[in-house]
Amino acid sequence: MFTGIIESFGTIKQIRPSGEGKVLTIGSDLDLSDSRIGDSIAVNGACLTAVSLENKAFSVDMAPETISRTTFKQMAPGTRVNIERALKLSGRIDGHLVSGHIDGTGTIASIKRQSNAVIVTIEVGQSLAADMIEKGSVAIDGISLTINRCSQKDFQVSIIPHTARITTIGIKQEGDLVNIETDMIGKYVKKILKGNVSKNDASSGRKKDISLELLAKNGFL
Repeated sequence: MFTGIIESFGTIKQIRPSGEGKVLTIGSDLDLSDSRIGDSIAVNGACLTAVSLENKAFSVDMAPETISRTTFKQMAPGTRVNIERALKLSGRIDGHLVSGHIDGTGTIASIKRQSNAVIVTIEVGQSLAADMIEKGSVAIDGISLTINRCSQKDFQVSIIPHTARITTIGIKQEGDLVNIETDMIGKYVKKILKGNVSKNDASSGRKKDISLELLAKNGFL
């Protein structure tokens, strides 16, 4: 589990194939003295497992599923990435709960300066857009951000100077792909509200979907 508060930049030093997957070696100035092989490290928002640790670098395994859903399918050595180690339960959650499981990718449609902030608009598919709300949380390349506005095809976030300086969002350009993880709590709520129909209910014609009417009837609204 992560928070979306980036700890350090990293640079991809090497990419080598591992069957249909890949092994990435990433250089970083992050202090890894208390990290161990098997630990989870988020790289551009993707939760990956450390398979080797060096003084200023670490390597991670990447499964075919991760490659297909993320921007890693087109990355090359020299690419800058965001690094965050797994959350400690004794720490503060300054961002939001981020699982490190990427839902898909988006394309930066526009970057515009507004006073001291930078407004970034990102185009996404309808399935990702459906899980976003205004003032809700989203992780972009692992960065915890607040959604200013959203539609069925894109959403907008505001980047303050500090975030632009310490993360890769500050060096992104229009047309770049980014990893997207929508709010995990929202996805669970959406799943529950959709409900399910069991075999017995289906045969009797009764539905078990949760609706606003049902919640109000039972005193939840």
